[in-house]
Amino acid sequence: MSAVDDVDQLIEQVHLAQGELVKGNPEPVKELTSHRDDVTLANPFAPPAHGWDEVAAATERAAANFRDGENIGFEDIERYVTPELAYVVRIERAKAKVGGREEITPITLRATMIFRPEEDGEWKMVHRHADPITTARPAESVIQE
Repeated sequence: MSAVDDVDQLIEQVHLAQGELVKGNPEPVKELTSHRDDVTLANPFAPPAHGWDEVAAATERAAANFRDGENIGFEDIERYVTPELAYVVRIERAKAKVGGREEITPITLRATMIFRPEEDGEWKMVHRHADPITTARPAESVIQE
């Protein structure tokens, strides 16, 4: 199987795993994530996590924010694959109960994921960044007061 096929298969697994995450289950995402010391995660709920222990804990905390969710769709903006590294930039859409809310609400995230093959040749996610910025914002939006 080619690197492109491997990455396509991994991204399909990530879709299913993220569907579980918005139901509150972090385990499938954790299984697809590298367990090495250089793994990173920057999710919308916390500062960046670095190393497997921090990333696993941050993934569990993120999943704890969601209940009764489901994926709506994924819009790839760009995907690039080499035999050693791959990335995808996309918009992700889901719906779930978020935080303490009882109503299902839409969730839209801008996400970047980086993948690589590990020693056994299995591709894993080594970085994920996701945030709610999916439309243009004024320059002042970056100012923290």
